[in-house]
Amino acid sequence: MNIQEYFARISYNESHKDADLQTLTVIFQHHIQAIPFENLSMHCGETIELDLQSTYNKIVRKKRGGWCLESNHLLFWALQELGYDVCILGGNSYDPAEKEYTAVINHILLKVVIEGNSYIVDAGFGGAYQAWQPLMLISGKDQAQIPGIFRFLEDNGTWYFEKVKRKHYIPEQSVPFTDTPELGSIRKIYTFTLEPRHINDFQELNTYLQVSPDNILQKKSICTLQTPEGLYALVGWTFTEVKYNYMEDVDLLQITTLTDEEVEKTLKDKFNIELKNKLIP
Repeated sequence: MNIQEYFARISYNESHKDADLQTLTVIFQHHIQAIPFENLSMHCGETIELDLQSTYNKIVRKKRGGWCLESNHLLFWALQELGYDVCILGGNSYDPAEKEYTAVINHILLKVVIEGNSYIVDAGFGGAYQAWQPLMLISGKDQAQIPGIFRFLEDNGTWYFEKVKRKHYIPEQSVPFTDTPELGSIRKIYTFTLEPRHINDFQELNTYLQVSPDNILQKKSICTLQTPEGLYALVGWTFTEVKYNYMEDVDLLQITTLTDEEVEKTLKDKFNIELKNKLIP
């Protein structure tokens, strides 16, 4: 494994002499705009191995993406290589259908300490809840970014991560603002504690997510990528392009239903992904 090869994969060619916040922010942004959040392996007959060399080969050499366990594990390795004080944390994601957080840890995120300040760095949530910059770990402070306003709330050692949702404008709809959240409504994302974890703590989860029929990753093939203006998302046969803050506090959503052939072409054109095996969306 080679940090220069990773830099080439994320198109990063700036200085990285200093393990400072500015360098972290730029590397992070390159990572999320080059490496899709995707679970396509599960839907084209591949097994996802949770070890660093396998993840590196898949994402860096085969130019694939990965889910949180893979993308954040790779980023963890890269930041360690660059001399950052970084550790792995475990999160319990919020299930909107059940209106509760999962009982077991099912997400991985990173904590980076720079000059005594802690930042949460998470390249593996994907979609519209992906932060674009490291977030300072501070309770109750609104942290505005292009995707929206993020915040942490701490209660008795448990941290809650959430985002303020914006309205959506979908041009094809005759009534543009139906079924969209009211301004200021909150989307809960996940909870976590500051107990350091090891990647091996997630081996059972990695296996479980690939065999359990009732989780969202089994039910849907997902590929999302952050873009300079917003994001691309391919879920099943539905391709969505989002432009953030298209109008004041409104995101533009353009939604297209694709054919099987168009799915393959979209993966190549928009996500730079070419699959060896046949994808069954």
